[in-house]
Amino acid sequence: MTILVTGARGNVGRRVLQRLYAAGHSLRASGRNPAELDVPEGVETVALDLNDPETFVAALAGVSRVLLYAEPDGIVPFLDEADKAGVERIVLLSSNTVGLPGADEDPLAHHHKVVEDAVVASGLTHTILRPGAFMSNAFGWSHSLQAGDTIDQVFPEAQVAPVHEDDIADVAVVALTEKRLEDEVVDLTGPESLTFRRELEIVGEVLGRDLVINGLTREEGEAQMSNFVPPPVLTSLLNQWEAAVGVVADTSATAERITGKPARTFRQWVEEHASFLA
Repeated sequence: MTILVTGARGNVGRRVLQRLYAAGHSLRASGRNPAELDVPEGVETVALDLNDPETFVAALAGVSRVLLYAEPDGIVPFLDEADKAGVERIVLLSSNTVGLPGADEDPLAHHHKVVEDAVVASGLTHTILRPGAFMSNAFGWSHSLQAGDTIDQVFPEAQVAPVHEDDIADVAVVALTEKRLEDEVVDLTGPESLTFRRELEIVGEVLGRDLVINGLTREEGEAQMSNFVPPPVLTSLLNQWEAAVGVVADTSATAERITGKPARTFRQWVEEHASFLA
């Protein structure tokens, strides 16, 4: 049973790969340029571009299960080839935006919903993972933290329940190796509802610094973030954050209900990554 891990360089994919490797599974890691993949010894690498059907046959040959990230353009031919190759199960890393109000009109949600719909329609056994905001989004503050103690943040009172990438990876491994999540949609949240302001306070506490949060208007945030976030995604993010101001985030769908282990906290994540933030 060979498991194909797409997005093997990503925050979740590489963690899943490490766990499966430690458990002794036969693995294949994919990327557009496999030479750039840093994988454990003995893990096969293969070129796979989810927008290029010509790469699908070789990547899927002999594969029984797939960890798939959401890329809508080539999803139907990819799933067709997966079916022909005898793939038994697809575990899709999607987004909780698909389940939010107004998802049909939201660019980020639509991106993931197209893939979800195709996976379900394929008839392949599947698990759809819908995590909320990743704790690693806090890396977006790293440049400002390295420059000084004043941090710009649009909608600082917006509340999120960020989820640790290790929790997502733990659940993905369950979905890939066990049957109990077959044909399910699995929402994943972190264990705490935190404002961006509180997240930054936690960062400051861990780093031993007195951080000053400079709240930005939507227009100021849009101007600042447009340098590195595509316009449709930026609009989606700002809409979500604006709607979350003063609204306690749902924390009922942590990984603990699946793994039996307490969900990792944001403070724990910051402590693990303090050297990269500062």
